[in-house]
Amino acid sequence: MDYAEKRKLILQGNMTKVIFTLALPLVLSNFIQTVYNLTDTYWVGKIGTDEVAAMVLVWPMIFFFMSLGMGFNIAGTALISQYIGSKQREEAADVAGQILTFSFLLSVIFAFIGYMITPTVISLLGGEGAIFEKGTIYLRIIFIGMPFMFGFFSFNSIKQAQGDTFTPMKLSGISVLLNIILDPIFIFTFKMGMAGAAYATVLSRALLAVYAVYVLFKKDNSIGLKLKHLHLKKQVLKVIVKIGLPSSIGQSATAFGFLILNYFILSYGNDTLAAFGIGNRINSLVLMPAMGIGNALATIIGQNLGADQIERAKQFVYKSMRLAAVILVAGGITMFILSPWVIKGFSSDPEVHRQGTYYLKLICLSLPLVGIFQVFIGTFQGSGHTISAMILMAGRLWGLRIPMIILFKQITNWGSNSIWYAMVLSNLFICILGLGIFLTGNWQKKVIKKKRNVDLEELEGALG
Repeated sequence: MDYAEKRKLILQGNMTKVIFTLALPLVLSNFIQTVYNLTDTYWVGKIGTDEVAAMVLVWPMIFFFMSLGMGFNIAGTALISQYIGSKQREEAADVAGQILTFSFLLSVIFAFIGYMITPTVISLLGGEGAIFEKGTIYLRIIFIGMPFMFGFFSFNSIKQAQGDTFTPMKLSGISVLLNIILDPIFIFTFKMGMAGAAYATVLSRALLAVYAVYVLFKKDNSIGLKLKHLHLKKQVLKVIVKIGLPSSIGQSATAFGFLILNYFILSYGNDTLAAFGIGNRINSLVLMPAMGIGNALATIIGQNLGADQIERAKQFVYKSMRLAAVILVAGGITMFILSPWVIKGFSSDPEVHRQGTYYLKLICLSLPLVGIFQVFIGTFQGSGHTISAMILMAGRLWGLRIPMIILFKQITNWGSNSIWYAMVLSNLFICILGLGIFLTGNWQKKVIKKKRNVDLEELEGALG
């Protein structure tokens, strides 16, 4: 399906077909990304529990720096999709070029900062002994490969804004296949341990990121991206930063919140942290359909608002909520039943198995709420009203989850279970807040300026 056909489908096609056409490749892409994480967790788990705990401990720091840059890519998706909806292709290409250049420069800066502060941050998070040593090795190597990671994120946002979610999925699949092959070779054959897992991830991402950027400049690229679009343009960057900064703050605040969350979890022991890490990776598999729908909705909302089809955009939101809720109810029931066997596949430690199983069973109860949360995030990001998305993302963790964890730890004897209870309740309360923001209707205002059309009377007047 080419550029014009995809635009016509999004603006005129059957809503269920549109959602699944865009969401399915995104679901598979999310699955592929999870396979990345699960592959590392599986092979690192063969080394020992300390290695798994170290990887879980440092992941939020990686996500923190990623989030700072990803916010600007979200701005790119909103702007490009709205420009496409309003048939302003050159403006869309300008935004795409700025996203590529700005993301690369940002990633180099972040990579340097992250590499330098890694030991300090791991110490502050409570990492000691083997966890400190192995976490430092893993994290520093991941930071070296951050420019490639950011390059691929930019590629994803540009292609997704055009309605092309298949190409990023295909390239992600090739990348994860490389990672699966390289992980055991680097970890065991080359006897590199934790460093091997990190190098395998960086190399597999780097090869595909270079090719992905090349694809954007091919002649058949829909928006016609050229080298001239890479030159920094102050006015375009200003808009990108204005829209992207709230997303960056929201996502990085969430990532930093998970650093704090890991600190509280680690206070209950390495087994609890390992159980949380394994459970979260498994839980993310079940959440993939909702995440795919939410991400697809950003493009759908953007293009429909760009084409001034506000009512159609609103109907897409309601349709997406229903689909996400139904899918996650089915997924939650399945995971509730299978959780003991699934956790056992990732750890033979009895305590990790006990805590991980309980966590998975409990979190299944709030899965439909997480689906609705993802729909709200996709709606606000696609419309370019990223402050609303920031409020939801940061509020769920900082305004609800972390305060409840602290409160429960002080006034109850629930132990590590208090963390799981706080997670379920925070999902409920944030959905209520999201609904209230959605009903205000502020998200319906698009964030691009439409091309000024000269009408016939003005033209005749100019000609005398």
